Amino acid sequence: MITPDEIQQQCLNWWKSVLIAYIDSTCFFPKEINRIGKITARDLLKRLPEYQKSLVLLRNNSKSNKKQGYTLVETERQFDKIGKQLVPEKIVIETLEDYLKLIKKETEYQIFIHNYNLIVSQFPELKDWITKYPQKIIDNQEKREDILKVCTCFKANPVPNLYIRELPIQVHTKFIENNKPIIKELLDILIAGFVKTEETNFEKRFNLKYSEPLVRFRILDKTVSQTYFSGIDDLSIPVSQFEQLNVPIKNVLIVENKTNLLTIALTLPEIEKTIVIFGSGYKVENLKNVEWFKQMQLFYWGDLDAQGFEILSQFRGYYPHVQSTLMNKETFDRYFENDKGTPSKITGNLNLTNDEKQLYELLKANNWRLEQEKVQVDYVNRMIKNILK
Repeated sequence: MITPDEIQQQCLNWWKSVLIAYIDSTCFFPKEINRIGKITARDLLKRLPEYQKSLVLLRNNSKSNKKQGYTLVETERQFDKIGKQLVPEKIVIETLEDYLKLIKKETEYQIFIHNYNLIVSQFPELKDWITKYPQKIIDNQEKREDILKVCTCFKANPVPNLYIRELPIQVHTKFIENNKPIIKELLDILIAGFVKTEETNFEKRFNLKYSEPLVRFRILDKTVSQTYFSGIDDLSIPVSQFEQLNVPIKNVLIVENKTNLLTIALTLPEIEKTIVIFGSGYKVENLKNVEWFKQMQLFYWGDLDAQGFEILSQFRGYYPHVQSTLMNKETFDRYFENDKGTPSKITGNLNLTNDEKQLYELLKANNWRLEQEKVQVDYVNRMIKNILK
């Protein structure tokens, strides 16, 4: 037989539907609970005292005893060996008030009603979102006022072009940073025509300024550095500025480690129209939108380990014409010292040539690593001079 706790749990399963019923102005109650447990003659005969105790518990917690809650409907049945007995037929929640009392959510329901009416009066376009996520306007009750301030600001100026903390909103300085998930959901609806939907970064998505990653690069052509950068040959600039560079370059070499950036610049003789970029491992993603790379001879030099080839594959996804350098079996056999790498969890095919793929599988299977720094400088210089002509 069903227990009062099980009745309450079944009622809790209706909570979202009850909130939606308010939004839709429909009547949810009365509502029956049908799965209350079948009572057979054998059950009664074997466990009559236990059954009677359970029935008393149901009655004591019902509306007839507690004034609000569930209504227990009983039917008198005749049993051969024990005679007439009252058995539960159904349990009914008659009114919304009974329901809220039963699940102890009277306060939450009132919060929902207040917040719903307030929000849709200001932003009627959020009605469908509330219908989908009604609990969120209860869970964010304490933040509601500030969230609506943010929404109002973006609604008035959907392309602010300001840093988050420059926005003219009277909220805590870290409020938006700390509440990006729900604010994102709302702004996606409220300023849909201005949202950069392809961007996952909050600031980029909503036309805000942000602290951009820097691109560090060295210029190997002294004429270029003197003509365009006042002789400065080692620079770090925001990625958006790097994307706009317009200098006479034809060769671009990306290296995974900073040490190699410095070594190449210091030891190689001048190479015409060439720059070397510090890729910083998987941060090569920051370079994915450099349009002028498409007209360059593009080379990538990473560590000889599984991750090095996985980064190469990632970078080749942005620029299919990129070539690897110093990532071959000859270099590996010459300088490998039995170092261990980081096990790779990557599965599936990578964007590698056949030779690269064979070496990748070997390194991955044995968890081997040859770091760039262990390749001798004179060998590096000779190989690079051969490709950067």
